[in-house]
Amino acid sequence: MCGNRVEELESRVKELEASVEGLTDELVECKVRIRELENVVDEDIDFAPEEVAEPSESPDEVEADRTKTEDTDQEDSTETGPGDIIVA
Repeated sequence: MCGNRVEELESRVKELEASVEGLTDELVECKVRIRELENVVDEDIDFAPEEVAEPSESPDEVEADRTKTEDTDQEDSTETGPGDIIVA
């Protein structure tokens, strides 16, 4: 009975991971589309942005950035040495 429960949980985790991946893809696509629409609107009202728009990122790049940020946060909170400032 316990083995069946583990299989159910593993199956559910796979489903949730697929959902998260799909939603991440959709979010990236939406952000790109919003940037495109903002650029069109800015051109229509002759608005010159001061900053250059970021290039679009693939879902893999977004995930890599998120993972990198999480790793950095964990390192910051665990490592201390002489002269280090601890930021909580």
